[in-house]
Amino acid sequence: MAGQSRKWMILVATTWIQAFTGTNFDFSSYSSDLKTALGISQVQLNYLAVASDMGKAFGWCSGVSLRYLPLWSVMFMAAFIGLFGYGVQWLLIQQIISLPYFLVFFLSLLAGCSICWFNTVCYVLCIGNFQSNRALALALTISFNGVSAALYTLIANAIDPDDDTLYLFLNALVPLFISGVTLLPVLRQPPPQQLPSDAIKRDSRIFLFLNGVAVLTGLYLLLLNPLSYVSYRARLLLAGAILLLVLPLCLPGIVYARDWAQRVISSRISLNGSTFGLVNVDDLELHKELIGSEPAGINAPTNGNGNRSIFILRAEDGCCGNVMEKDQLTVLGEEHSARLLVRRWDFWLYYLAYLCGGTIGLVYSNNLGQISQSLGFGTQTSAFVTLYSSCSFFGRLLAAGPDFLRDKIYFARTGWLAMALVPTPIAFVLLATSGNETILRTGTGLIGLSSGFVFSAAVSVTSELFGPNSAGVNHNILITNIPIGSLLYGLLAALVYDAGAETTARESMLGDATICMGRKCYQQTFIWWACISMVGLACSILLFLRTKPAYDRFERTRNRTEFS
Repeated sequence: MAGQSRKWMILVATTWIQAFTGTNFDFSSYSSDLKTALGISQVQLNYLAVASDMGKAFGWCSGVSLRYLPLWSVMFMAAFIGLFGYGVQWLLIQQIISLPYFLVFFLSLLAGCSICWFNTVCYVLCIGNFQSNRALALALTISFNGVSAALYTLIANAIDPDDDTLYLFLNALVPLFISGVTLLPVLRQPPPQQLPSDAIKRDSRIFLFLNGVAVLTGLYLLLLNPLSYVSYRARLLLAGAILLLVLPLCLPGIVYARDWAQRVISSRISLNGSTFGLVNVDDLELHKELIGSEPAGINAPTNGNGNRSIFILRAEDGCCGNVMEKDQLTVLGEEHSARLLVRRWDFWLYYLAYLCGGTIGLVYSNNLGQISQSLGFGTQTSAFVTLYSSCSFFGRLLAAGPDFLRDKIYFARTGWLAMALVPTPIAFVLLATSGNETILRTGTGLIGLSSGFVFSAAVSVTSELFGPNSAGVNHNILITNIPIGSLLYGLLAALVYDAGAETTARESMLGDATICMGRKCYQQTFIWWACISMVGLACSILLFLRTKPAYDRFERTRNRTEFS
């Protein structure tokens, strides 16, 4: 029992880490002040955003560090890297020190690297302590990364609603503070243990309750955050948000107490009549075999029962030579080395879908400060950032839907990914056609919802398509698209912005920083981004059609196993 309680303490600690370390989401809240302090153009500001995203390309360093260092030390290394990266930028924006541009670029790179290191720590904690429910644990904890901007807005408004430079100060100190708060659960991890079937069912119920609390937290931050622009209100709302973050500590205890009461009092209370389809035990075991086994080849040997591994299932028909079947994945969970991965058509379709779908949403969030300012809503930048952050949170939560609804609605995870990319081009078309506040809010919400789903679902998709044991390396290869997309899409937006600033009659100068006002600052960018996101949607549909036979084959095998 003590080991199980420590396991849930670790899950809550992981959600806290994720909730307070998504510091890249509030870049737009202080980007205009940083631009003014440095006296740089929009193109140069874009390069700083790119530098932060480039930090994710060094995520492999944290994995290597974990081979030689304990988990808690890697967590604190991430905290101190962020303290240095954000802290020196805060000193710069306060005009306490002055630095050349290339050093600010390096500081942004360090700040982005710290975020990736925190993510690695969280992934390891979830996978190590929730082997039977790791997909649910990852989806839940990753989702809380999306509320970081909303939480930082509450903290900043509670201190001083008129000081946007506080975000850099908070980005530097809060992750270090949270690392100290969560240190004890990280140090007291329980030993790995095989759970009986009734324990897996109980854990599934707990995850259902925790997702309910997560939805409540997201709605609280989304709906009440607009009231936080008065300090005393912000303090009250912040206290409520912290209470909601602490509440998950109580839920496992309630479930354990209920189970104890059932055993002692022989109560007949049961949740079996619920219409919400949780993942059942057989599904979990088969899924564990699918994405947790060692790689197997075509001629994999039979097991002790005479049954072949799930990995030996292959397409019965030969390659037809057309686009839909050439080099098509015919089995889920087969391990792919990096060399084999980059030779797969399915990987490049997946890469382009992410690049032209999820990443373009991240670039949009990086530009929200200038977008809102150019349309005349500069004083509401924090509100738009909070809206994007909250909708990203809900998108990440929705990524767990396939795991919860599997018995009711079975659909290939790549199909869910394709559907998640539909709102992005719609949002950019809306933004290109109108510049009013309602459209800006609607477009921001749709883009946040879509990109959040992609960010969360990508971990599971990579594991299922290209093997769980290689997922760490392969996922780091996949997310190299983030700095590439950040550079290309951000540069496109910055060039259009600076061109508009040079020609507009409403150009204003703050120091040496050029400010563009009006719809034309981003209208052409939105049109280009809409076209690019359509390419991402098309690639995701092709990926779904090519991988659907493998998912269908796995589902048929699962059903045969279940009823045999």
